[in-house]
Amino acid sequence: LVLVPPTLTSPLALSHRYRGLTLVLTFLCYTSYHLSRKPISIVKSQLHPNCSALGPNPRNDSNSSTWCSWVPFDGDNYKELFGALDNAFLVAYAIGMFISGIFGERLPLRYYLSGGMVLSGLFTALFGLGYFWDIHVLWYFIVVQVCNGLVQTTGWPSVVACVGNWFGKGKRGLIMGIWNSHTSVGNILGSLIAGVWVSSAWGLSFVVPGIIIAAMGIVCFFFLVEYPEDVGCSPPLHHVTTTNEKDLEAVTSNEGPLSFSGQSSANRSDGPKEPAVEPEAISFLGALRIPGVVEFSLCLLFAKLVSYTFLYWLPLYIVNVGEFLGTVRWELVWQGERLLTPLLSLTAHFSAKEAGDLSTLFDVGGILGGIFAGLISDYSGGRATTCCVMLVIAAPMLFLYNHVGQNGIGTSIAMLIVCGALVNGPYALITTAVSADLGTHESLKGNAKALSTVTAIIDGTGSIGAALGPLLAGLISPTGWNNVFYMLIAADVLACLLLARVVVKEVRGWCGYMARKRGYVRT
Repeated sequence: LVLVPPTLTSPLALSHRYRGLTLVLTFLCYTSYHLSRKPISIVKSQLHPNCSALGPNPRNDSNSSTWCSWVPFDGDNYKELFGALDNAFLVAYAIGMFISGIFGERLPLRYYLSGGMVLSGLFTALFGLGYFWDIHVLWYFIVVQVCNGLVQTTGWPSVVACVGNWFGKGKRGLIMGIWNSHTSVGNILGSLIAGVWVSSAWGLSFVVPGIIIAAMGIVCFFFLVEYPEDVGCSPPLHHVTTTNEKDLEAVTSNEGPLSFSGQSSANRSDGPKEPAVEPEAISFLGALRIPGVVEFSLCLLFAKLVSYTFLYWLPLYIVNVGEFLGTVRWELVWQGERLLTPLLSLTAHFSAKEAGDLSTLFDVGGILGGIFAGLISDYSGGRATTCCVMLVIAAPMLFLYNHVGQNGIGTSIAMLIVCGALVNGPYALITTAVSADLGTHESLKGNAKALSTVTAIIDGTGSIGAALGPLLAGLISPTGWNNVFYMLIAADVLACLLLARVVVKEVRGWCGYMARKRGYVRT
């Protein structure tokens, strides 16, 4: 029996366990964030249902089609009011994100994240309590949405910073691509949970998710470990400083998904390290000066514009097209070029619930696209090139998505998954691996205090696009859904063009590496 020295195995096993705990815990935390955001899209149909289908008003025998609607959403302007609720959250989220990262760098992440989750649970529940308190004032719901949007900005910079603190750059794209599926998982769970009470007591559709995210915040407070040094583990290697090719290959090979560290064992400590001089948190302008932050931020603005337009409008689009095709004759469909090309089969008609279920396929594609983008970018080393290629392919796919859906439901399902992968793949890669890469950029000289600020800047800029996308779709859709798709294609192309400089830099780096490998380096 050969005994392995505990000094070589214990720290490694300890690091593996804590990294696994960090991944699972941050995954569940951000799943609960999205779980608490989803109920509003499910409950909208209950705030303004078709009351005429339920018969006359039992109180006054009226045939009004809005007698069962929830005031103030019972008027003809209910769509504008729903849009106000959405934009109240999204605009507050976009503005708050730029501030959130600055606070995140200066406050303990565990306290910051836990407090934000508890407050998110409070404001989510307050929206639902409006049902039980019989509140019919629009400003109550608007204020709750604004407050919820602000406190929800605590989530993304914190979880990305925690994962970035524990994982090095070697397999970061793949790990974060899988980990980023929490967005879609949260959306799906939020829909299912909200759907349980949407018809009976829609207030519970908000109260229950609020309780869930607050409970997860308490769990996070007791179990989240911010830095490897806090538990005696060595930090991961974020960038390679050696110029020797063999050393580079050795370091890269050791930087696996759950590797202990890129540092030599001689530099590792078995116990907690003495606190060194605390580096100063980076300023907002200092974060903008990091190479690539501006380009990826602007790219994400347009990429997120496309993604959130699908998120908020795809179910309604499917319902409207199904109703249209159920009442319009074949001749009209084939004769009018200005008519919307069907997304579904010519005889398809879907209810609101069925359309919502079908639209989740876009999220399924997003999960696959995020994993694929992370895997390819890890292998190639080109984050920007991976994003650009997927965006280039996404543009014609969006065009085809609007023109070949009439071939059948099978084609529609396939196109939803493909478009979801191509649209959400770059979005997922930029908000996770790219943000972590830039937040630990070698120009920072080991200062990890920039991670939360950089993540907040990138996602905050993207959130501006998330607010603009649904707003523009609402303004453009009366002129025809085709014009909405042209807007999405244009946004995709702009997102690609904004990465052109970074792509050129990556391609030059590859060319230089191949030249050195073949011995063609100029001296």
